[in-house]
Parts: sequence; structure tokens; C-alpha cells
Amino acid sequence: MQVFDTVFVANRGEIAVRIISTLRRMGIFAATGYSDADAGARHVREADVAVRLGPAKATLSYLSIPDVVAAAVACGARAVHPGYGFLAENAAFARACEKAGLVFVGPPAEAIEAMGDKIRAKATVSAAGVPVVPGRSDVDDLAVAAAEIGYPVLLKPSAGGGGKGMRLVTEPEALAEAVESAQREARGAFGDDRLLVERFVTTPRHIEIQVLADTHGNVVHLGERECSLQRRHQKIIEEAPSALLDEHTRGRMGAAAVEAAKSVGYVGAGTVEFIVSATDPGEFFFMEMNTRLQVEHPVTELVTGTDLVEWQLRVASGEELSVRQQDVQLTGHAVEARVYAEDPARGFVPTGGTVLGLAEPRGDGVRVDSGLSEGTVVGSDYDPMLAKVVAWAPERDAALNRLDAALARTAVLGVHTNIPFLRALLADEDVRAGDLDTGLVERKLDSLTSSPEGETDFLVAAAMDRLLTLTPRGEVTDPWDLPGGWRLGGAAGVSFLLAAEHTEALLRVSGTPRKAMVGVQGEPARPASAERTDDGLGLWWEGRYLRYRRAKAADGTLWLTRDGRTVAVGERPNLLAGHADTVDQGPVVSPMPGTVLVVKVARGDVVAEGTPLVVVEAMKMEHTITAPFDGVVSELHVRAGQQVALDEPLALVTHEEPS
Repeated sequence: MQVFDTVFVANRGEIAVRIISTLRRMGIFAATGYSDADAGARHVREADVAVRLGPAKATLSYLSIPDVVAAAVACGARAVHPGYGFLAENAAFARACEKAGLVFVGPPAEAIEAMGDKIRAKATVSAAGVPVVPGRSDVDDLAVAAAEIGYPVLLKPSAGGGGKGMRLVTEPEALAEAVESAQREARGAFGDDRLLVERFVTTPRHIEIQVLADTHGNVVHLGERECSLQRRHQKIIEEAPSALLDEHTRGRMGAAAVEAAKSVGYVGAGTVEFIVSATDPGEFFFMEMNTRLQVEHPVTELVTGTDLVEWQLRVASGEELSVRQQDVQLTGHAVEARVYAEDPARGFVPTGGTVLGLAEPRGDGVRVDSGLSEGTVVGSDYDPMLAKVVAWAPERDAALNRLDAALARTAVLGVHTNIPFLRALLADEDVRAGDLDTGLVERKLDSLTSSPEGETDFLVAAAMDRLLTLTPRGEVTDPWDLPGGWRLGGAAGVSFLLAAEHTEALLRVSGTPRKAMVGVQGEPARPASAERTDDGLGLWWEGRYLRYRRAKAADGTLWLTRDGRTVAVGERPNLLAGHADTVDQGPVVSPMPGTVLVVKVARGDVVAEGTPLVVVEAMKMEHTITAPFDGVVSELHVRAGQQVALDEPLALVTHEEPS
């Protein structure tokens, strides 16, 4: 049977790039669309043809059903692959594609609707014999329902997912306020404030089953994925198979997932999610079904040897599954980590910037799904996920080690990422032991986000990098050509006032790059040596040889990456004068690139510590920036609607009123 000749990829970023790679391998012409913000994006350059959809705002581009359908038709596509997110689980989009003569690479619209409503989905799969969490959906009777189920309970919006509107309630007195809050968030996110209340499974593990179904009535499952490592209901690290399940439980859960898919006439790739008790793995409950490709699908592909995107396309073209349940074998272990543009040390605020340099790991058992390339602008318009680093090995411990090593070799210069946090999580003793639950990350958040070391090594590397730049190449015959000048007794040395994220220090450097002495913040000078390498900088310091990738921004900021950690080092002016105390003033800067939504103060206003000053929106999240102490707003640099960069000054608060 002929698979489509042209497919339109209705998505962006790493998932669009990943789908395009399979289309190319299958010899299918790849078309896609882009917003103005993505005109130079990697998925645009890798597609055979790309069509402008509209402005950066998602509702005017990637979420505009008429524009996406029109673009697909204009490209001559016969099918549309929605990836995940955006329109992937939108029944109206599936129907619009069908009306335009396009095949929607996904389940029927009726299946999307049936599983998109959590209340209806629970009733449907329960009738098919799939175990569900004890719960009720009578909005007017939530207090009675919660009492019958027993605390703690979990409130969940009937429509939508992603953790929005979910509330854990541990006692009856907190229920009313939680219901009001959950309904308000559900209305804003989904336009539907219906709630269901479920028993909260203590020490829950989040385990999902990948299913694949064709139009001929065949449904198989491809094993499970462990997704318990989450923060605020968002997955961080996923693996396949789960360290918790034995073959018998895997078979029972797989059979339940197949029945759930059959109950709605499912077609294509989908995921049935279960809550499993960590203390009693035999007790599992249906949570929801994601009617699309999952972010974490690569781990299933690696342990089964199956290209899920290829099978989505084949099934959508009417082909029958060639694999039967007895043919499915899980080989080895795979683990995936999601790389985000965010700063865990600052409360996971979104970051951004231009990718000045990029290194993505390769090698046996390592896979990277990425939307990045040098020059990519990571802005505040879309989800902050940049890439997925995945590792496979015959055993779980080896897969964890391989993933950690791959993350250490990953460098995104110009944008701060969560890679150090991911490596800390992989090193956690409970994670290593497979003793997981959905609350693990929150319980250990402080230790996972604390930096194991300061930025001193990076400051020294930056100073030596500057020395390399200032030192003439070749043999020096004139001592005045040396940085720092010359005087009787030798070179005077040169000083740099450098600042990293959490450290500012005056460094004094004397000598040559091959034989230097470096003093940090008045401490005794110590020997250092540096050299340029193919990919950056090599530094000998305190008995260690440290390798850094480097890139310099247009504003002079030096970006350095080592072992997966990225630090931006800036040089301050007035070096010889040192730097004055600034305890009498508090510059307020933007913690992320974004858009100023609201300016809550005016110049001259008297404010108390913690008073909201400015609200900045970034990547669909609002962040309120507050006064650092009691004082007066002596300067105000922004207005509502203004775009701001990371660390751009917003205001200045001083202790004294300006005269």
C-alpha cells in the first residue's frame, strides 16, 4: 500500500525535526509551517518546503486551524502530522483536516473527544473492565464525595491536562478553597470548570503504556514507561521499562491499556497512563489516555526497535500492523532527560537568548532529539523545552551512567539550561535504586538545585581567556606589547573585575598564558596555564586540567560550558578603582526574557520589601518581580508591552528618597 507522498508537519521545535527525519528516511516529501518567530528555526531549514503561518503568537499561527489547514493544502500535502501539543489532541482540527481532504495522522475525532473528557473517559474504560481510581464527578456534591472516598483526595479538571487546575486536598477544611481555585484555573486554561475528585494514591508512581492500533481492529502494546520523576505534574526524566514491574504486572497493565484503546475505537499511536502504588505494584488505576505521540516516545523506540512515527504514518494510510503482541520484546533499558531553557537555581524561571555555540552528544547508545542549531533564538513565545537526550544500554545502571555522560557533553552556549539539575537528579541514590514516586523531586528540590561548587573556576577561565586574547601571537620582542605593561622587575600584570551568575570578583593576572599567576579577590596568587583548543579553552588550575567550550556574545559576555554546566561571565568597568558598595540601592532586573505585562509602580513611589513592581510574562507563565527591600522607586526603565531580555534593568529601588 502506498504511504503518502507529501506530509505536512503541523508543529515546531524538536518534535517537528524528529518527524521530518522519519519522513526523509521513508522518502516522503516533508512540508511544514512556521511563525515569524521561527523563520530561521531548524525545522524550517530541514523541511523540503515551509510556509509562513503568521505572527509569533501561537493563536495566530500554530493554533490557527484555518491557517494550518490552508498551508497544508497549499503544499500539496495528503496528510498532516500534528506531533504533540498545539493541535495534536484537538478534535476540531482532525475534522477540519478531513473536510479539506487531508488525512489526520492520529486517532478519529470521536476517540479524541472520548478520551479528552476525563469524566467520560473514566466511565468508558471502566465499562470495558479497566480499573479506575475511586472517585466522583458530581460538582455540586464534592464535599460528600470526598468524605466517601476518604482524604487525601485529588481535584482534577475534567477537560485538559498538563497538571493545570490539579489540587491535592489533605483535609475537609481545605476543600472549599481548593475547589474554587481549581475551577478558576480550569476555566482559564480549558474554558470548562467541571471537576472530578479522586482518591489520592500515596507514594504514587506514574506508569504509562504505549499502544498501537490499526484500522483493521488490531491493537498491541509496546510495554511501559516510568514517568514518576516530575515537578508540578510535568515530567522530567522517563525510562523504559519500569524498575517496579514484573512480567505478570506488565502483562496485566498492557492488557488493560489495549482494552482502553479498543473501548473508543482507537487508531494510531497512543498512551494509556496509570497511577500505580509504589508499595503495591499490583494495584494500578487508569488515569487518562493521551491521544497522540508522547514527548517520551524515544525510550519505547529504543527498547522495542520500533519507529512509532513510521507506524503512525503507515496506519494512517490504511496499512495493517505487521507486529502481533507475542512479537513485542523489550531489550535493554532506555532513559530520557528533557533539556529546558530554564534556571532551576532561580525557581525554574524560563531563560532565553541566542544559541552562540552548540554541542550535542553522539555515540553508541546515545540519541538526541533537538530543535536547536547555532543561531537559534530561544524566545518567550513557546514552551521552553529545547531537546531530549536519550541513552540506551543493556542494563539500567549502565543506561543511567551513559545518559549522565551524554548530558555532561551537552553544551548550549548563550542560553541557560536545566542540565546541572538533570545530572543531580540522575545521581540521586533513590533514583539509582529505582525507588521512585511522583513526589520525589519536590521533596529533594533544595539539594537538587543547589550548586555543588561556585563559579571561581569559570572566572579564572574567563580571565585566562582574556589574557590569551590580549597576548600577541608569536615571539614577543617588545615588553610593552605584553598585557599589563612592563616595569623594572617584570610585568605589572592586569586586573579584571568579572561577574558570573552568583559571584563577582576582582582577578589579578600576571605572566603569560603558558605561565601565569592568578589572584582572586585579594587571595594569594596561584599558578595557572591556558591554551586554545579546537572547541574552546583548556585550563590548568589547582592541579586539574579543565576543558571549556566557549562563545562570546556581541555585548562581550563570555559563555563557558563544562560538564554540562553553562556560566555567563561579564567584565565590569572601572577595574582599577574596584567596585563600590551598593547596599544603598537595589537594581531590579528581569529574571528571564519576556514581555512586561503590568507595571505596578511609578517613579517616586515608596515601597516595602516584597511589593510587586513589574509582572513579566515568559513562555506562558507570569512572574511577579518585587522590591528587594523597603525604599523608593528612584528609576523605572520599562512600560507595559515592552520586550525585555534576561537581566535587563527594570527599576532601581533606593533606601533614601531622591532629592
